[in-house]
Formats: sequence, C-alpha cells, structure tokens
Amino acid sequence: MTNENVSVSTNVAERLKLGVREGVTYPIVMKYCGHCTMPIEYCEYYPEYEKCKEWLERNMPDDFERLKIEEEQAAADGTDDDKKRQKRGGKGLLRVKKKEDVPKRICVSRAARGKKKSVTVVTGLSTFDIDLKVAAKFFGTKFACGSSVTGDDEIVIQGDVKDELFDVIPDKWAEIDEDVIEDLGDQKR
Repeated sequence: MTNENVSVSTNVAERLKLGVREGVTYPIVMKYCGHCTMPIEYCEYYPEYEKCKEWLERNMPDDFERLKIEEEQAAADGTDDDKKRQKRGGKGLLRVKKKEDVPKRICVSRAARGKKKSVTVVTGLSTFDIDLKVAAKFFGTKFACGSSVTGDDEIVIQGDVKDELFDVIPDKWAEIDEDVIEDLGDQKR
C-alpha cells in the first residue's frame, strides 16, 4: 500500500469509529418543522418552503434567525437557491387537484357491445365527490354484474340497467336529485 492509501483508510476508519465524539453535545436533539414534518435543516427542499419559513418564524424564532443568516450568506456567496430545489416531476412535488366549476350533472347512456349485448355508461358522479371505485362496486353488487371505472369520471356497468339507475342513484346518494340525471340514449363507444 502506498502512503496515500494508508492515509485514506485511516480517515475512513476515524470517521466510522463508534462511541462518543469530541465536540458533540449529547443527547442530540432533532428539531422538526410543524408544516412539513421534516427536520428544519431539510425544509428548504420542500416544495412549500415559504410556508415552512412562516411556521418557523412563529414557533421557533431563534432557529428562524439562524436559517435566515445562513440564507443571506449563501446568497452572498453566489449559490443559487433555485438550483437546489426540485422544480418538476418526481415525488418531491405536491400535486394539488384543482376543482373546476363544472355543472353538477350525471349522464347515463347505453352502448352496444357485440351484436346482442350492451353496457351502461355512467358519467358525472365525481362532480358530487363520490368515490368512483365505491360506486362501481355498489353497482356491480346491486345489479349482479360486472362494473368498473374506465376513465376519469366514467363507470361502465355490464348489461342494460339504464332505466333502473334513475331510481337507484338518488336512493343511494341523497345529495343527488333525480332531475340532474340525464339520459343520453344509445351512444357509440
């Protein structure tokens, strides 16, 4: 082994040494952010960093001042804060679903499947904040047939049960009035 390899191996051995280290106060206390629930050193990597700063300023003013001073030093050094934070994609980005103001209406139609068979298509249940998987399970049990969620807001029920849905849907979900259910007739899928 060369001198360089020996010094590298002793450095690694020194860093991996077990036990109490000099210059460290024990017990080590971790402080966590109340907004993102991560250690406060990692708040800057959270997508809603500004809200974390607000929480820190209200609840941990000493740590907030330390963090603010470190940010000012980093800005003076020229390190760009935007380069550290993840911008798009990945699990780090919070996805917030926006609710659009679409009219609350349920459409029921029948579509041909093969020569003699048909399926019933129900759309618009999600505008009433109804879980589509639960609704599909309910329809399958109620009509003793197959039922599945096929699109963003579409449930396909095997068989022609369109006429029964006008009574079943308002009975199951009280917030849905019979007047908001619209019959689209026969459709092509």
